[in-house]
Amino acid sequence: MNNSIVKIENLSHRYGRDWAIKDINFEIKENEGILGLLGANGAGKSTIMNILCGVLSQTAGDVYIGGINLAKEPEEAKKLLGFLPQTPPLYFDFTVREYLTYCAHLRLIPQHKIKDAVDIAMEKCGVAHFHKRLIGNLSGGYRQRAGIAQAIIHTPRLVVLDEPTNGLDPNQILEVRALISEIAEERSVIFSSHILSEVQATCKHIRMIEGGKMVFEDSMDAFNNYIQPDSLLVSWKYPPSMTEILAIPEINKAEALSHGLFRLHFSGSSDITEEIVDMSHARNWRLREISLEKSSLEDIFAQLSNKSKKSES
Repeated sequence: MNNSIVKIENLSHRYGRDWAIKDINFEIKENEGILGLLGANGAGKSTIMNILCGVLSQTAGDVYIGGINLAKEPEEAKKLLGFLPQTPPLYFDFTVREYLTYCAHLRLIPQHKIKDAVDIAMEKCGVAHFHKRLIGNLSGGYRQRAGIAQAIIHTPRLVVLDEPTNGLDPNQILEVRALISEIAEERSVIFSSHILSEVQATCKHIRMIEGGKMVFEDSMDAFNNYIQPDSLLVSWKYPPSMTEILAIPEINKAEALSHGLFRLHFSGSSDITEEIVDMSHARNWRLREISLEKSSLEDIFAQLSNKSKKSES
């Protein structure tokens, strides 16, 4: 398997007559850092995650964890991975220590090693000082930490996190991001999200799913380079007429947002901002602000989906 921790080949799954995912292929090398699995709600992310973690049996295709076929040797394959589903599998009437001790038993950790395994997981996830507190009395961020602790308690080689920052406040999101980055220093991590900024802030590599198909797979740097700005916001003290704006080279659409503020859509590779700055100065439009906008996630999905369809035809 060439040092692969995960290899997915021609993975497909159908709910009734509808294909949730179709012919998904990707591979993750050992210690490759954090892989982001990005897709809109309903794109097929959770289906892939659930199949990968043995929660759901695929209609077709193969999944290998550390070279082990998950369908043929599920127990051996699952020993190598930890999973935090979208809804953490927590027992609110357990204390943190009771819950993690129970999880350690489920993971078949030898009795004499359980206390140390629980202590290490709690310390790693920052919940050791709450070890006597009921999980039901923890904040959302600490509940999520307890959920991550159960996913790493048996020191797996792969950790799969499905929407791990969903429902958290901004401070909790930053804390969980930092925790995930620490965990990724010791093992491979798959991070699923429908929020582009979350994947950009956390992951080194990205796979994008749209309509049950893989539409992009590369490094995060390559993805960020792929996303080209296609509009800009411009504010003038003495705004030109719409006719004058549309006469600017490369501008193909303009929207008046408020007095003096416009969203301008452009095409082409020329430096449109420099042209507008020069023209505004020459015609005394008194430019107050200009900034490029990135494509929306929906636009990116549409671009990638169209590119994928053209490559298939």
